[in-house]
Amino acid sequence: MYPKINDFVYIQVASREEQEGKVEYKSRISDTEEDAFLMEVPMEVGKNRLKRLYIGDELSVYFLTEEGVKNYFNTYVLGFTNDVVKQVRIRKPEPGSITKVQRRDFLRVVAELEIAVKLKDDTRFVTRTEDVGGGGVSFYVDSNYVIAEGDLMDCWLLIPYKNGSLEHVPFEAEVVRKKKLESGRELVMLKFIGITDFERQKLIRYCFERQFDFRNR
Repeated sequence: MYPKINDFVYIQVASREEQEGKVEYKSRISDTEEDAFLMEVPMEVGKNRLKRLYIGDELSVYFLTEEGVKNYFNTYVLGFTNDVVKQVRIRKPEPGSITKVQRRDFLRVVAELEIAVKLKDDTRFVTRTEDVGGGGVSFYVDSNYVIAEGDLMDCWLLIPYKNGSLEHVPFEAEVVRKKKLESGRELVMLKFIGITDFERQKLIRYCFERQFDFRNR
């Protein structure tokens, strides 16, 4: 079930700022397209403050059915219209991805990408990721590197897009968990603590490309 034209939708925007990520905005579906919804520029609930969105912003959305049931889905901003009244174009989710259970996690996909890591003692190495997402990544590392939960590190990812272009995404991250593998290596899980919205949008774009690839297989 999709929201209909004139239905209200309630939105939270993925952000590296914890408080910003909790703010709820309200909008209205103004039109539908084959693969997208058009909605009014969102306004913060309880305030008359419009939310400026950017292409690639990841959104957690819910709408109410006639019975008052909340239906949740994740989407992202595709672009904007140039009409007299500006509208936001967001990706229409797959019907099966709409759920009555709220999912606020960033989209995360399995991906083996090259990642360069610099520890706080200036130790540097290059390895491969196990998965990536808008909120963090995980990577494999040999056990001879001393890495502990809570450690901070500077990293960059090499991201290949479907059109053949390559992007580098730099970020600062914190180790949230480690897992010993049967191979003797370790899986290190990171959360971003320093990444610009521009760089995060590059990563989110890659994740959605990967997600659609998986669905089309």
